[in-house]
Amino acid sequence: MARPQVVLIMTMATGHSGEVSRAFIDKARQLIAEEYLPKIESCVQKLTDEQIWWRPNPESNSIGNLLLHLAGNARQWIVCGLGNEPDERKRQTEFDARDSAPRDELLRTLRTTMAEVDRVLSSFDLSKLLTAYRIQGFDTTALDAIFHVTEHFSMHTGQIILITKQLAAEDLRFYDL
Repeated sequence: MARPQVVLIMTMATGHSGEVSRAFIDKARQLIAEEYLPKIESCVQKLTDEQIWWRPNPESNSIGNLLLHLAGNARQWIVCGLGNEPDERKRQTEFDARDSAPRDELLRTLRTTMAEVDRVLSSFDLSKLLTAYRIQGFDTTALDAIFHVTEHFSMHTGQIILITKQLAAEDLRFYDL
């Protein structure tokens, strides 16, 4: 469903809704590729395979689970949802996994998925940003899907950073000036 107030606000902001739409998508791509993914990679490289699958209790996720979940979520919402690829995700398996893959394989899967996400977003038709989609059983728009994946990535990046700090017992130095 189109949201006329959003289009009006976007058009008023610069006079060209396409410029705002492209800036939104480009910022999402930049945050994922240059902010969140490098932090995740840095964290994972500091830990052993055993630590990647450590969990503080049965109700919590390991970093391994979070990596599988991030790849599954981004693929489902962007690659499949907006890019029209077949959706074969089995979400619960992301959380049920225990010691199922070494860290290098998990990182490779996440990087491959994020390259696919970037491909879809880099060529996304801006006129479809407010188009209605049905993704993971939710009625949404492309704008909402992109925002969801970006904020979802941010949230789980923070969890991975926290677990890494607990296990590595060191300052990760992400913001040294």
